[in-house]
Amino acid sequence: MSSARRVITKTIGQLLLEKGVIKQVQLDEALKVQKEKGGLLGQILAGLGYVTEEQIAQAITVQYGFPYLPLSNYDMDEAAIKMVPENVARQYCLIPIDKIGNTVTIAMADPLNTQAIEDIELVTNCSIQIFVSTATDIKQSIDKFYKK
Repeated sequence: MSSARRVITKTIGQLLLEKGVIKQVQLDEALKVQKEKGGLLGQILAGLGYVTEEQIAQAITVQYGFPYLPLSNYDMDEAAIKMVPENVARQYCLIPIDKIGNTVTIAMADPLNTQAIEDIELVTNCSIQIFVSTATDIKQSIDKFYKK
């Protein structure tokens, strides 16, 4: 089974506040937007220009214990790429990066998406190891590696 089920001790907003990345007034504004329109708090904060995608990804690694992996210079394993159809990778904003034994390593922007993880386990018939990356990095990697 995957390692996606973690205990949450602090919200992403609390972590960013404690690290001095955002101010309380910025968090309050983002929470107001989230209440009105829905969505993920990290994406709202990034959309408002208060944080970068990298800051969110790194906060997720602190919050949930998933390692952060920047993908810009990472060479993916083509055999792993072929295990996950492109439409599934795009749907869940994830990309397989390696396969060792019966474990497929994936990078994903939202490591708490248990539906995505379960689907990848079914598609690959493997256990899943998760790394966190930014949505932008993942989309660029999908464009690059699925075009081969």
